[in-house]
Amino acid sequence: MTRHIQAVSLTRDAFAPFGDILDASGSPDKMINAGLCGRYHDLASLDFGPQGRAGISIFDAQARSLPYSLTLLERHPEGSQAFIPMTGAPFLVIVAADEDGTPGMPHAFVTAPHQGINFHCGTWHGVLTPLAVPGLFAVVDRIGPTANLDEYSIDPPYIIMA
Repeated sequence: MTRHIQAVSLTRDAFAPFGDILDASGSPDKMINAGLCGRYHDLASLDFGPQGRAGISIFDAQARSLPYSLTLLERHPEGSQAFIPMTGAPFLVIVAADEDGTPGMPHAFVTAPHQGINFHCGTWHGVLTPLAVPGLFAVVDRIGPTANLDEYSIDPPYIIMA
């Protein structure tokens, strides 16, 4: 059985149940540094849990293409996770609501240039899926002593279409 999902443009309203969009389009919220720098202010609700702290890492992911076969979802039950692309290339964002401890029906989004995302704590999501090389991302997430990863294999896979 083949299951298909249509990837759509990432919008604030559609993504709100799963996380925040980090977007530098439009006018900045405020000007700083003697008017020489625009600040897009406080774009995400970060959560690092009671035993965690913020960490910044660099991820270098292999580029994928559409159609894409979705075989794995994961979530981080103890903290949020932000992905900030270090290029202007779009990437694929896959999310699913939690249904009693397992992921529900996935939703797929394609980012606009220079958009990043922040997954809320506990959000089921696909792995980092850049659509061009290099797949470089700054990642802000929880660093702590306890496990912060649940994985869910999907069989049969969903095919994500452009």
